[in-house]
Amino acid sequence: MGEMITAVYENGVLHPLTPLKLREHQRVRVQVLPDVAPDKETARERVERILSEAGMLQARTAATIPSAPISETERQALADRLGRASGKTTSEMVIEDRGVW
Repeated sequence: MGEMITAVYENGVLHPLTPLKLREHQRVRVQVLPDVAPDKETARERVERILSEAGMLQARTAATIPSAPISETERQALADRLGRASGKTTSEMVIEDRGVW
């Protein structure tokens, strides 16, 4: 499956603006399509920059991208921890947040 990304070309190298889920030394095919306005920031780039500057968004690195899904045991342990977090079940929190229909 392909993926459309935005990159910046500097000193002969393309630098992706978002992390890529690729193995080290994995070969890829690249199609270069220059932006209509290369110096103009896209809406997505602007949102990512603003969130990053506010400390609300961090770039994902190879260390933060899980290599495999979590196990059933890990999922259950996380669900148990989250279930005890506020003393309410998730469904109770959703209903409270959503309000009466």
